[in-house]
Amino acid sequence: MSVTTLRHDHPVRLTAAAALFVAVAGCSSGEAVSTDGSTGSPSPSPVAPPPEHMANLLPGMPPPPRPDDIYAANRKLSPAVAGHRELVYVPNSESHDVSVIDPATFRVIDTFPAGGVEPQHVVPSYDLQTLYVTNDLPIGGGSLLPIDPRTGKPGASFPVRDPYNMYYTPDGQYALVVAEADKSLDFYDPRTWEKKHAVPVPDCAGVDHMDFTADGRFALASCEFAGRMAVVDIAARALVRTIDLPHAPSGMPQDVKLSPDGRTFFVADMHAGGLYTFDALTFDNTGFIPTGAGTHGLYVTRDSKQLLITNRDEGSISVWDFAAGGLVHKWFLPDGGSPDMGNLSADGRTFWVSGRKHGEVYAIDIAEWKLLARIPVGRGPHGLTVWPQPGRYSTGHTGVMR
Repeated sequence: MSVTTLRHDHPVRLTAAAALFVAVAGCSSGEAVSTDGSTGSPSPSPVAPPPEHMANLLPGMPPPPRPDDIYAANRKLSPAVAGHRELVYVPNSESHDVSVIDPATFRVIDTFPAGGVEPQHVVPSYDLQTLYVTNDLPIGGGSLLPIDPRTGKPGASFPVRDPYNMYYTPDGQYALVVAEADKSLDFYDPRTWEKKHAVPVPDCAGVDHMDFTADGRFALASCEFAGRMAVVDIAARALVRTIDLPHAPSGMPQDVKLSPDGRTFFVADMHAGGLYTFDALTFDNTGFIPTGAGTHGLYVTRDSKQLLITNRDEGSISVWDFAAGGLVHKWFLPDGGSPDMGNLSADGRTFWVSGRKHGEVYAIDIAEWKLLARIPVGRGPHGLTVWPQPGRYSTGHTGVMR
């Protein structure tokens, strides 16, 4: 089935973006990027993307603060997170527990049971008031463990079927459980946790990660074990089509991230060792960018200028510069490692990432590109989150904010 391009049928309401800027400037020569640490830097004049990208927003979705940057709100902490403890939460998939790190001391200050089997991700709720540990085993079961971000302490886990990962629709109406084993995207009421709808994705084995279009109406999801992508109509709650990757069926797509201007989806492929690009209007595959062995996680910097790319199998991080349209830096962990999933500190300077195969977490200064700490945690650390995060609302995963 083809995808209908949305048309601009009403203007987008814009708001001013008061922001804390941590500028991470790229070098086209391939030298290390740097951070100047300045605040209150003047914003560049907005260059509006084609109107189709912002036309016909999903009803109830907050409009982007700027027409050229869907992440423009991610430079200021919301009043909603006032009083939340500054902590890093690490789900350890093989030891079935959660490690809690104090980012000020780089020490594990707490470890508690995940409330289920094989915790995969720690997911901030849409309203920023709860963190959820997703436990996707046993097959046919599963659970969520809520954590109070004010105290850093867990509550009681409750059953939710097969939550390998979890997202939130951009209008906040549904928690979107990625049921990997069931090959289904399940829409839950995020207050009662009653399942309201299910979108079967039978040809999307290993449905795992996704991101939403700028208008919130569609999502592009990775099918890890099928070497393809799935396009989902969020408003209609329906599968639109699947797209085979050029390396299918041997490809292994992982994380998905929309560019700040809303034009392009980037898709990490662990087997192909790089990024696929997709047109965010047509969902056509537009290219491939080699980055390194085991390409896995994707993270937009606080200033929306660059994309951090973890290459798990070779222990490196690549940096894509959106303006330059190319890779500008590559950094290897000293003495090796397996960088997987993580997130940035609130000020954007420290990249926290799990070492999936090494039972450790890395704290990396991306201003000077140096390793600040290598912190032992449990076995199989996976989708850690850093909290609190700047932004107005969470679309899930390890803290994807808009």
